[in-house]
Amino acid sequence: MTTPIPLLFLVADTGGGHRAAARAVIQALHHDYPDTFDAVLCDPLGGPRAAGLLRRVTRLYAPSIRWAPWTWGAIYYGCDSRPAVRLLQSTLLALAHRPVADAVAYHQPAAIVSFHPLTGGAAVRARNLQAPFAPVVTVVTDLVNVHRAWRDDKVDRIVVPRTAIRRSLDAMTDRSGRRVEIGIPVAAAFAAGPLGPSQRAELRRSLGVPEHGFLVVLTGGGEGAGGMARRAAAILRRCSDVHVVALCGRNRTLHRRLAGLGARYAGRLTVHEFIDNMADWLRCADVVVGKAGPGTIAEATCCGAPLLLTSHVPGQERGNTEFVVRAGAGRHAPTVRHLVREIVALRRNPAALDAMRVASARLGQPTAAADIVALVAGLAGARVRPDVSAMVAPADERPAPVPTRKSARPVIAGLNAG
Repeated sequence: MTTPIPLLFLVADTGGGHRAAARAVIQALHHDYPDTFDAVLCDPLGGPRAAGLLRRVTRLYAPSIRWAPWTWGAIYYGCDSRPAVRLLQSTLLALAHRPVADAVAYHQPAAIVSFHPLTGGAAVRARNLQAPFAPVVTVVTDLVNVHRAWRDDKVDRIVVPRTAIRRSLDAMTDRSGRRVEIGIPVAAAFAAGPLGPSQRAELRRSLGVPEHGFLVVLTGGGEGAGGMARRAAAILRRCSDVHVVALCGRNRTLHRRLAGLGARYAGRLTVHEFIDNMADWLRCADVVVGKAGPGTIAEATCCGAPLLLTSHVPGQERGNTEFVVRAGAGRHAPTVRHLVREIVALRRNPAALDAMRVASARLGQPTAAADIVALVAGLAGARVRPDVSAMVAPADERPAPVPTRKSARPVIAGLNAG
């Protein structure tokens, strides 16, 4: 039996999107290359081997975006320059070097993939010291605006969403074709596509919510941010024929508060904490209400769910709402009154809702995870699909003998990253 090829994936739990993207790629890796790769997750910022100071700083992210988002905005923009990133990497982020270097020394990965803007520098340094032939790939999980911290000039490839605006990428030179435009990876459950009316009704029945009527799914990402309790209460109070599903993520305080609210609106409010069937809820919703998080937008559009975007985290989520609204896949509802008005209008206009559903599905990138897997596998020496082989390396590099990929599609020899 062949020993699986080790890969190291770097994540951090500042929001749920970074880890979710990594898990989506791991899932696609197991599907397309069964028993070929062994992907190891490492959190050098907040994991068990992270420095105490980094863990404390990482834990500040959730309360800051929930209670004082302007503080996060100030930090984000204050660090969005090459000198600021260099200073950050030589001071606070230097604490991430040890856990990444230890992981690289222990696993000797064939490739290192960073899913967080603050782990790319540690990945490059550990590669240079411990595994000089291992390529480093950065997978950007922001949708429109790309912070300078993502754009490390020493990585071998940087995967960016096709939606990323060009001016946010200009600071990264691309003379060697290192930048690859794919998309934000989502799990296979989201990539199955939208459902028809009868399928949505059947799915709702299986989830324990009314088959018919207007269903609003309210989400605030992994942190349950965005004033969900206030918005849920307003929808229930002013829209008597609407059922609300509130997905609270890791926010247990919000879950308790909404559970109490549910007692006053018996049968019209369903409340969950962190769930593992998010795709089902997005796919059966009439509208999804929440902040303009890149992960939520990527998942919702793959499911063809119309979006009502209420807010955004300053910095990395700037521009996301405008992108969705301009595409016709959603609307902006910055206030509670505006949100209720939009729900009432869409409840009365099924044609407009259907048009939003079609536009949302058009934005989805359901093959992003598989395409990233093909890229990483090619750099690590495995076979890739012909349609993405151009992403992997210049044509004059020599192919290497590699394991076979599980796929009915034609494959070609992959390329070493030496």
